Amino acid sequence: MNTCPHKLRSDLPPLTPRIARLPVDERGYPVPFFVQWVDEKNEPTDPGVGRPEFRMMDGRKWRRCVKEKLCWVCGEPLGRFMAFPIGPMCCVNRVTSEPPSHLECAQWSVKGCPFLSRPNMVRREDELTEANKGNVAGVMIERNPGVMAIWVTKGYRPFKAPNGYLIAIYDPVSVDWFTQGRPATRAEVMQAICDGSPALQAVCKTAEEHYALGSAVGVVVTKYLPKQ
Repeated sequence: MNTCPHKLRSDLPPLTPRIARLPVDERGYPVPFFVQWVDEKNEPTDPGVGRPEFRMMDGRKWRRCVKEKLCWVCGEPLGRFMAFPIGPMCCVNRVTSEPPSHLECAQWSVKGCPFLSRPNMVRREDELTEANKGNVAGVMIERNPGVMAIWVTKGYRPFKAPNGYLIAIYDPVSVDWFTQGRPATRAEVMQAICDGSPALQAVCKTAEEHYALGSAVGVVVTKYLPKQ
């Protein structure tokens, strides 16, 4: 078993106690609970065996997180409040593909994860990721959203979707926005919503769906954006 006894990167934010218990990969990043491990042929293996493939999630971990109410990032039990680090469009349609995390795990992720903290970061694509896209439920928006929200709620509901399951998230008790590892401004969030809305509009098939989308965007803008 490879427990990844590597040294942490010096540019990471301070680790929380739960994040500190995660293994570390050869690049110096903590390996989240949800990450799929693979062998030299990129075939899925058991956790800790082979190498972590950050671009793939372990379906077994997804089921465990939902069934046992575990944190998606650290794998430890959740409490009453659950945090979803999501992009603006997930805030609009209240749907995500990933189970929730502890608030402190979500906060660390939007500061320490390269894809979440760097708006210009592009996910590396190759034959492995192309093959895996067929296993992703719903319609994937293939872009870096630029800003991330931490949507804290008391509940969610998994539901069946094409190729698997998605998660409907309930009303928030708080919403905080981040970009580049810092709090995002209202203008930055508005720009991200404007940039992402066409992707959701493209899947609307009726006038009623377009109207519902516009109403949902209005709710996010009026109720959940930063004040300034």
